Amino acid sequence: MGKQDDGLKKSIGFFPAFATVTGSVIGTGVFFKASAVTNYTGSISLTMLVWFLGGFITICAGLTGAELAAAYPETGGLTRYIEHSYGGFWGFMAGWAQAIIYFPANVAAISIAFGTQFAHLFTLSNSWIVPIAIISALSVTSLNWISAKVGGWVTSVSLVAKLIPLALIVLFGFLHEGPVEFSLFPIVAGPHRNLITAMGNGLLATMFAYDGWIHVGNISGEMKNPRKDLPKAISLGIAVVMLVYILVNAVFMYVLPINQISGNLNAASDASTAIFGGMGSKLVTIGILISVYGGLNGYTMTSMRVPYVMGKEHKLPFGNVFAKLNKAGIPWAAGAIQLVIACLMMLSGQFDAITNMLIFVIWIFYVMAFIAVIKLRHTQPELYRPYKVPLYPIIPLIAIVGGLFILVVTLFTEFFTTIIGIAVTAIGIPIYFYLKKKWRFEECDVSGLKSAVD
Repeated sequence: MGKQDDGLKKSIGFFPAFATVTGSVIGTGVFFKASAVTNYTGSISLTMLVWFLGGFITICAGLTGAELAAAYPETGGLTRYIEHSYGGFWGFMAGWAQAIIYFPANVAAISIAFGTQFAHLFTLSNSWIVPIAIISALSVTSLNWISAKVGGWVTSVSLVAKLIPLALIVLFGFLHEGPVEFSLFPIVAGPHRNLITAMGNGLLATMFAYDGWIHVGNISGEMKNPRKDLPKAISLGIAVVMLVYILVNAVFMYVLPINQISGNLNAASDASTAIFGGMGSKLVTIGILISVYGGLNGYTMTSMRVPYVMGKEHKLPFGNVFAKLNKAGIPWAAGAIQLVIACLMMLSGQFDAITNMLIFVIWIFYVMAFIAVIKLRHTQPELYRPYKVPLYPIIPLIAIVGGLFILVVTLFTEFFTTIIGIAVTAIGIPIYFYLKKKWRFEECDVSGLKSAVD
């Protein structure tokens, strides 16, 4: 098979790829997942370990997924990889899961995080969280309806804003003399917790914060030297993200007792108050809000393109509705429908339950992609691979085992949530066969999809 990336301009070097990795991954989770992780682990040492393990699995996942991205340098990302590896049905299912669960759930979870932080900043009651979340999602969707340029501007501003509070928290956090005895060893779970169960649940919670790595490989076809620069950008980029996450969470537990972090979605604000005082904390919190709003914008901007293209290719019921564009060329109908789905999810008010569901569903397809790397090495040895995963098959096997562990832990600890995710995903099965019979398509052509950005 010949080169599949001919025609793409190869202009991306190491640093832009590195920046893409860090920019795609760092988002809402670093500020809001500390509450869930510490709630599960109950100890400083185990919390630090699961943040490290989450980063390690993510590095292996990113290095593995990048081989598919380099082999198939087409827009469409995960959906394309699955389609090429397993056929049109599974490609459709990956697109369906992203359109109906993954992206709306991300929008819902990030909106709840925004509402929680906004209510905390202005000392509003918790009853305001969901209304503010819905308003924030509606405002972001409306901005993206104006033009793609407006959406891009919001993303650019938030890219800088997300780094400022992180830098301030890390730089000044360890100078603060907190009341906490910070110790990394021995590694133990908190009181009344089983070590393996606590570690598994904590690891699951970190996956939302580390999510976004799959989109890095989409630029491989435009890289000058993907074989050399892509693995370096992924490994160093995620390593930097992991270091930032570990440092930020270490600061949280350095300045606050763990029982004040556990289950507290405002832990970042509370830690900022302890470090900077009232006014300084408010400024940091405003930076966090801008960062979260930018993350919400990134997923909103991307998510409406997924059902739009699927509708245009007759891969969704009422596809002509999803395929409608406004005068600015924005798929407003697809955005409106996904906004409604996200708002229904928001009404639960459950940030962690929503993130667990989206992570479970998307990791089913992640694991399929990891397995596909090994599968295609045997079934398509002639496939042009400008980049091959290093230390094959060790790194893909680590990614597969880590992914399966995440899925099993989620299934047993969040059974009801995962069943909902599986059921909604399974609804796509009869829809696929109905539409295939009606429109007589053979493959799920979603070449127009765009990957998500954080």
